[in-house]
Amino acid sequence: MEITGKVHEVSEIMEIKEGFKKRELIVEYVSEGSQYSDFLKFEAIQDKVSLFDKLKVGDEIEVAFNLRGRAWTDKAGKVSYFNSMLAWRIRPLGNMKPAAQVDNEQWGNTTAVPGTPENDEMSDDLPF
Repeated sequence: MEITGKVHEVSEIMEIKEGFKKRELIVEYVSEGSQYSDFLKFEAIQDKVSLFDKLKVGDEIEVAFNLRGRAWTDKAGKVSYFNSMLAWRIRPLGNMKPAAQVDNEQWGNTTAVPGTPENDEMSDDLPF
């Protein structure tokens, strides 16, 4: 799933327990046909926490994410349900500096463009 919106807040990296870290991103989102904003909380875990490093409040971005849900039963047997939106790619939109836009690896865009020197392992081989 993907949405576009404006960065409202970026948290620091949180170490939940040894070996597990997460970071949160709040995005201001206005759905089509609405005049009101929603504030959506995305999470990045483990190696994906660096996706939020270059974000600044006000940046317009597209967030690609997976929607997850889980059940949890407390000691009294009561079941509660939780949802989370796990970000896996951030794509900067119009208002960000061009230098940030070309840094695809930092933004989680792992699609290499074949034939470009920085992405083609055989780029220094002659074609004959």
